[in-house]
Amino acid sequence: MKIQSSAVVSLSLATLFGFTLGCNEGPGTDTAATHDQHADHDHAPGEHDHPKEGPHHGALVELGAEEFHAEVVHDDTAGVLTVYLLDAKAKEAAKSESTEVLINVKQGDKPAQFTLAAKTEGAEGGFSEYSLASKELLEALHESSAARLSITINGKPYSGTVPHDDHEAHDHAH
Repeated sequence: MKIQSSAVVSLSLATLFGFTLGCNEGPGTDTAATHDQHADHDHAPGEHDHPKEGPHHGALVELGAEEFHAEVVHDDTAGVLTVYLLDAKAKEAAKSESTEVLINVKQGDKPAQFTLAAKTEGAEGGFSEYSLASKELLEALHESSAARLSITINGKPYSGTVPHDDHEAHDHAH
């Protein structure tokens, strides 16, 4: 009987130990008390202020871990899409050695690629403004929710998702 009693006590302790481990918050749990939301950011907790649009009132595309931004501005009247390269805070112009920006979109089942050329006037030290007159590109951006922008900055390739056209991020009549 003594052996059976010891077995019951051991089994009870093992079960209790197992439940205790199961109820503990493990490494996959993300709570406010255990996770510093700003640990992987380069700013103080009160400075988590990301603009929704760029200085030209266009939609922002995050490049890298917010190392740079691209501002996408539609001019439906003129049929021109302009991309402005911006700094990490999306406030000031940034420069790139790249003479073009690529935008890849899906039109139905077909992929399409558009090349925006750098504005070369006054572009000392690199380029920060790219544009293309293409009603086809503007229509593709209106219809596609899977557009990607690519550019090389300081020898490093960057790409980001172009926000789907919501008819508020650019200037045109409804």
